[in-house]
Amino acid sequence: MSERGQHTTVLLHEAVQALNVRAQGVYADLTFGRGGHSRLILDRLGEQGRLIAFDRDATAAQVGAAWQDPRFVMVHSEFAGFDGVMSRLGVSQLDGVLMDLGVSSPQLDDAERGFSFRFDAPLDMRMNQTIGMTAAQWLAVADEQELKEVIRDYGEERHAKAIARAIVAHRASAPLASTMQLARLVASVVPGREVGQNPATRTFQAIRIYLNREIEELQVTLPQVADRLAASGRLVVISFHSLEDRVVKRFMRERSSPPVLPARLPIRASEIPSPKMRLVGRAVRPGAEEIAGNPRARSAVMRVLEAL
Repeated sequence: MSERGQHTTVLLHEAVQALNVRAQGVYADLTFGRGGHSRLILDRLGEQGRLIAFDRDATAAQVGAAWQDPRFVMVHSEFAGFDGVMSRLGVSQLDGVLMDLGVSSPQLDDAERGFSFRFDAPLDMRMNQTIGMTAAQWLAVADEQELKEVIRDYGEERHAKAIARAIVAHRASAPLASTMQLARLVASVVPGREVGQNPATRTFQAIRIYLNREIEELQVTLPQVADRLAASGRLVVISFHSLEDRVVKRFMRERSSPPVLPARLPIRASEIPSPKMRLVGRAVRPGAEEIAGNPRARSAVMRVLEAL
């Protein structure tokens, strides 16, 4: 299990193996975190290889910026800015791109970031703390309908309506400013969860995903990445949430399928354009040993797409 403040990279060797790293290739790690995947990619690159890493989190970007390796470039940016960064760096094609969509352990374990109900801390939840509303600010102004929709859609929480109503009632007398306040409020209206899951888990997850536009960023970035892959280049994505995985699975399926043609179009089967990409293997999940050592890996699923 990862110690507090330390990040254990999920599917480390499986993901880098799936990238099929070429010594002189150009690669991007769109979620640097603490550099677990990036470090292993660099180990497999030759002197002419290149790795460009992204992270919206300022602390993660500082870690990467301190690396002294001429083959490595660290970019402090949301990965939705991928196309612009590649153009600025003069990179037209890549031999592989890795996206690990999980929240890093240092973020979860830093009480001041406000991601976790395990600590009493200000409700922040922003990946990039230099922009956007904090969770506390959003909870203070969102109406009941918006609260319900966010908690229901991004947290898949069936008690979203009751939670939204409780938030509105609470803030009428006092603001929700801390993680413990929110966790206790949710627990007061949500029936007991399965063993080992806090009643506030889905609500915290929903607010984090919404504030950081995680699903929208993923939807915007996947086509940008696919369009810049060189022949035999691979896109490797590790998801930790069913909503994310649904987006990734649908995108990869569409890109690896023949184009949909108008019904009754007079065309032979041999004339149907072939897809420009293919799925590589089946979805990969962590084994029992990895989950035992790092419980946060239990929901991970990895999918791979290759340009033809």
